[in-house]
This record gives sequence, C-alpha cells and structure tokens, in this order.
Amino acid sequence: MNEHFLVDVIGFNPVERSMLASIFALAARRDPGFAQYDPTAGGNPADLYLVDTDNAEAMKEFCALSKLATLPAVLVGTAQPAGGQTVLARPVQWARLLQALEATALAAETAAGAAKAVHQIEDSTLPLGRSNVSSALGRSNAGSALGRSSPGGMRPPAAGPSAPEQSTRRRALGDTVLVVDDNATVRMFMKAKLAPFGFEVDYAETGEEAVGLTGSREYACVFLDVVLPGIDGYQVCKMIKSNKQAIKKTAVVMLTSRSSPFDKLRGSLAGCDEYLTKPLDEDRLLETIAQFIPSTRKRENKTKSR
Repeated sequence: MNEHFLVDVIGFNPVERSMLASIFALAARRDPGFAQYDPTAGGNPADLYLVDTDNAEAMKEFCALSKLATLPAVLVGTAQPAGGQTVLARPVQWARLLQALEATALAAETAAGAAKAVHQIEDSTLPLGRSNVSSALGRSNAGSALGRSSPGGMRPPAAGPSAPEQSTRRRALGDTVLVVDDNATVRMFMKAKLAPFGFEVDYAETGEEAVGLTGSREYACVFLDVVLPGIDGYQVCKMIKSNKQAIKKTAVVMLTSRSSPFDKLRGSLAGCDEYLTKPLDEDRLLETIAQFIPSTRKRENKTKSR
C-alpha cells in the first residue's frame, strides 16, 4: 500500500473494540491503509485518534494529549464536545468510519503541508538566531510528546508493486476469495465490498464451476449461495470440505436467502464455517471476512486492548 496511518483507539466498550479490531484488520489493506495503534509495540507513533466521547476517561486522556499538540481525530458518540467537531453516531458503521478517517487524514496532511510551507518561508527570510532555533525545537518537541506524532509526522507515500505482482502476492498469502452465486447483482455487491480491501476475487455461477475452481486453486474463503444451477450449495460445501487440506485452509460461508433453522442445520451438517442470510448485514459480513482471511487474521491477533 502506498500510505499507512496508525489510529489510536481511546475508549469504547469490549463489543465495540472487537468490531473495531475487525475494521482495522481489513482497513490496513486499503490505500490509504488504517491500522490500530498498539502503544506497547514501540516503533511509529499514532497518526490519528479515534475517541469515544461518551467515555469520560477517554475524553480526559484525549484532552490531555490535545494540550500538547493539535491532534487529528474522529469522534464517536452522543456527547458533543466543545470545538464544533463532527461526531459520528453510534452504532459505529464501518463504511462511515473509514470515510471519516480518510477525510481526517487528508485534512491533517493538508494542514501539515501548509504549516511546513510557512515554516520554510520563515526560516528562509529570518536570520538563524537563538529565537529561531528555539522555535524550531519547540515545533519538533510538540510533535514528539509522549511518543505520539503530530499531523506533520505522517509518512509519505511509497511506490507500490504492479497489479500483476499484487495479484501474485495476494494469492501467495492465501488472500484469494471465491464468490459463488448465479445472481449478477449479488456478485457485483460482493465485488464492491471486497475490492477496497485488496483481495483477489474469483467468481463462479454454478456449483460445478465452483467445485472445479476449488479443486485447482487454493482459497482462503468461499462465499457460497445455496440455490445454484446444477448441484446446490450444500453439496458444493461437502465436496470442498472432503478435501483434507481445504478443511484447514478454506472457510466456507453460506450466503443465502434461506434463513430457516432447518436450512442453517443443513449448512452446519455440510461443514460450513458460517451461515449469513440475505439481505446481508454489512457489519456481520465485515466480521466474517476479518475472521477467515489469513493475513487479516494475523493482523487482528496482533492488536491488543489498551
């Protein structure tokens, strides 16, 4: 990815933190990417802040940090803090959250670029006396307080690999997904939801085609409709899970409008790992993707609660 931002999460209850861990596990794959900051890991400081305005301790911590430097932040909650900042309402919706993070990162970088330009003009027009040296040191120290970065601390973009190289790398990481559905609308929906996270995605319209693909390629996850032309999704799932390697490496997620307890039982007996019903709940889909994609799961496991 070309640019990567670390987000310090302050506050939030355990359920929300679990959801946020899933969001950041996937958001780290985006361009720009967003990963959850781990204060115990050392290394780069946080670039952005995600703050629970309904948590008094979280707001107290953030306000203390804000006294040292102007910090780019996305606020979530019902409480409206002073300053007129936009607050995202609960429950946290991952699409809106990512949009807010992107907007905040862009605004912070724009402000940092403008400040740098002003400083360069000042430094080029004023003699390098003691006051100027102190001013420069003051700017530097304000940004490094408590090991956290100011907006100017964000990392510049780096050249990324070509599209073919990215495809090969994703397949090597086990980040390839198969979507099996004879409905073009569902395939387009899944394409739209998976594309921003950089997965390599294959598609099949029939059960036979799905069996052929899973027999010749390795998939981290198969999103599988039940009602298909030819053999149905339950049979496809059984065939995939009959492969001993697939049992360990390939997760099968039923993606169907059939929502009765009997249908879910059939899915479980066929060996599916998860059963999602249409219309899809996007947050549930996000959690499922984060749970079953190997490289995503590794990132999520590294994230620690504060």
